[in-house]
Amino acid sequence: MAASTGDCGDAHDPGEGPLDARKTEMRRAAKARRAALAASGRDAAARATAAAFLEAYPPKRDQVVAGYVALGSELDPQPLMAALHAAGVSVCAPVVASRHEPLAFRLWTPDAVLETGPFGARAPRGGPIVTPNLVITPLLAFDAAGGRLGYGGGYYDRTLAALGGRAHAVGYAYAGQRVEAVPMGPHDRRLDMVATEQGVRRCG
Repeated sequence: MAASTGDCGDAHDPGEGPLDARKTEMRRAAKARRAALAASGRDAAARATAAAFLEAYPPKRDQVVAGYVALGSELDPQPLMAALHAAGVSVCAPVVASRHEPLAFRLWTPDAVLETGPFGARAPRGGPIVTPNLVITPLLAFDAAGGRLGYGGGYYDRTLAALGGRAHAVGYAYAGQRVEAVPMGPHDRRLDMVATEQGVRRCG
């Protein structure tokens, strides 16, 4: 995601159902695990993940790739975004339009001026809105089948649904964020692939 979409919806709601409760508990553990992974080598992991992605999927000028501006312990996609931009690929970053709408995407460059929006998410200030055909998403945990544990706001699920299959979804994560299974509901969208410092793998 998010810019990152922050931690909205992460607090335990006494009225939430079993699926939501399972996600809430998994988020707590996943946040701690990701923070530990970031502390042990965030910059090196970001560079290695970017290199792995570029080797697996060389840049194409007809691509419109959505990255994000990392927050906290999220794996930083900026090395990848900068390399794609240098190769002539259109790169964009998400903008939170409102709490219940899909994300919008604004063109990004390495020298873009960023502004802070809802939940602390940072995005380019001004510039055209574009439609990506590849969406790189932050996450708390993922599984081999493409299950993605986000922050609970549903932004990427709504966004990928709105894109209607016109964009591939790529999870961007530390390899250590993989879990056996992410609890999935009927509105949760699966990832097409996951990029980590150990390589890029298709899901399914």
